[in-house]
Amino acid sequence: MVLTYDVELPEESELTVQEIELSTPALRAGSFHLGKYCENANNEFMLCRLEEKDPRKCISEGKAVTACTLEFFQKVKKTCLAEFNQYAHCIDKSSGDMGLQHCRTTQGVFDGCMLEKLNLERPPFGYFCEARVHATTRPKPPVEPKAVYPDATPALPDDYEKKPARFGSRFYWMTE
Repeated sequence: MVLTYDVELPEESELTVQEIELSTPALRAGSFHLGKYCENANNEFMLCRLEEKDPRKCISEGKAVTACTLEFFQKVKKTCLAEFNQYAHCIDKSSGDMGLQHCRTTQGVFDGCMLEKLNLERPPFGYFCEARVHATTRPKPPVEPKAVYPDATPALPDDYEKKPARFGSRFYWMTE
């Protein structure tokens, strides 16, 4: 990536947050409930990234997503740790690709615990594919005007002579 001197990068202290130190099976085990729990923070971050087109402007939204994720896993640890560990262990050991299909029994136990103790229901199939409107308090960035270049190459005139292709048309089946 090429940078110039006028590009301002954030300080390292702005970027430093507490990391979520979990394995892939643990993240897969909690992914559906995590997505539902942190839906608002995730949507705000993704909307910022889409609108701003500059990751430096969305650092605070990214920190909010990380904080929400950390809060979620701390709550899971306090309330449903045994069920969560059993489900994550099943995902890790039951197949080579960490598929969820072999662990439906332990998933049901974990889902029941999450519903009972955290009042967090597992979202239905296809929930995260549905279109939603996200309301935000962040102001929409101004629309950049279309760039106009004064030295652009002018177009060919309408009466310009167009010679036939040297070796014929590629679309020979359309000429008849």
